[in-house]
Amino acid sequence: MKDIFIIGTSGFASEVTEYILDNGDYKIKGYFDISEIEYKKYQYKAPFLGNEREFNFTSNDNVVIAIADYKLKNKIYLELKNKGVNFPNIFHKSSFVSKSSQIDEGSVLCPFVTITSNANIGKNFQANIYSYVAHECIIGDNVTFAPSVKCNGNVVIEDNVYIGTGVIIHQGKANKPLKIGKGAVIAAGSVVTKSVPSNMTVFGNPAIEFTKENIKRRH
Repeated sequence: MKDIFIIGTSGFASEVTEYILDNGDYKIKGYFDISEIEYKKYQYKAPFLGNEREFNFTSNDNVVIAIADYKLKNKIYLELKNKGVNFPNIFHKSSFVSKSSQIDEGSVLCPFVTITSNANIGKNFQANIYSYVAHECIIGDNVTFAPSVKCNGNVVIEDNVYIGTGVIIHQGKANKPLKIGKGAVIAAGSVVTKSVPSNMTVFGNPAIEFTKENIKRRH
């Protein structure tokens, strides 16, 4: 059994802790965070080790970043990558990943996540419970799926995108995929029927830009 460190002590870290223990592949060596408040709240068994920046990692250390904020997650990843730290994928044993799909390092698949055929997924991907990625999807780095995201086939999601709980992303076409641009945020419960520009927040069914005027229109 290999050792692993967890960065983050919030509710998501608590979930990831249970998935790691349930899989039985790793022994948790300790937790990192900026304070002990949430560490104490969740009563973790492994010790609190302070801020990861001040820790002497070795090139053989395994780390999982259990943080949903893509900006912070990517910052921590790059800092520790420079120290030669390993970022293994944590896939709960109830998840399914097609043999024809690729998922880069540092990714977390929570229980009952499905990745179907010919998907190509970048690093630091997080897919929460009951989410799926269908055939021929391309997903960039630092993308987070909240629970029950339904990403249908021929969809391209660029880097640093957050997709909220229960979002449905309609299927694209092989010659014209549905595209969600860099830095976009898809609000919970949205139904995405067409491409979303970079850095735009959308909401609703069908999903439209999150503006005061559009909120008034929908109510």
